[in-house]
Amino acid sequence: GPQIETALNRLGKKGEFIQGMRVTDAETMEVVEWVLAGEVQQDIVGLINQGGGKAVGLTGRDGGLIRAQKLKMVDNQDPSKELDVGQVGDIVSIDPSVVKALQDDAFIPVISPIGFGEKNESYNINADVVAARLATVLKAEKLIILTNISGVLNRAGELLTDLSAREIERLFADGTISGGMLPKISGALDAAKSGVNSVHIVDGRVPHVLLLEILTEQAFGTMIRSH
Repeated sequence: GPQIETALNRLGKKGEFIQGMRVTDAETMEVVEWVLAGEVQQDIVGLINQGGGKAVGLTGRDGGLIRAQKLKMVDNQDPSKELDVGQVGDIVSIDPSVVKALQDDAFIPVISPIGFGEKNESYNINADVVAARLATVLKAEKLIILTNISGVLNRAGELLTDLSAREIERLFADGTISGGMLPKISGALDAAKSGVNSVHIVDGRVPHVLLLEILTEQAFGTMIRSH
């Protein structure tokens, strides 16, 4: 987001990308933690509390929530070569007990996607991947992913409101779904296949989009089905 870009620029680092993945070195990781677990998280917590909820900010460290390991990325051109993306993480396991404890007392957890490794090192994890895995582990009824486009679009730029697993695989294969949408859709599909009843990808810029998507008949985003 813009806050992270601003913080990176303060450090004089624009950030390096490898195959679409931002490299997170140790210095950048400190900034990511500061922004995600500090400024952004507490802004969200404050807004929820202002609206009448009881929000609590967490990272993957709290209660041993998200165990992670270094993400292994293979070179597209040479599969025998592994690329170093720094402290970017892959989820090893999720222990949802701290989230369940908060939910039992009607608190709303706001979770920053930072995991911890065997040696207590921090890992920056894709937020959509974390959301999808959490939804699966918690056996959530719905997973809703907010983005800055109207949903999954076809090649003509038209909104696809209802997609099955087979249709998504076809969109992957022909390149319709690519770039930053790949982890969103992959995570959404995994969650749908793992028991989450419905997964929605919606435009977070639209006022009241959650209510519109869930409570009205009109499709305001993309719903993903497992079959």
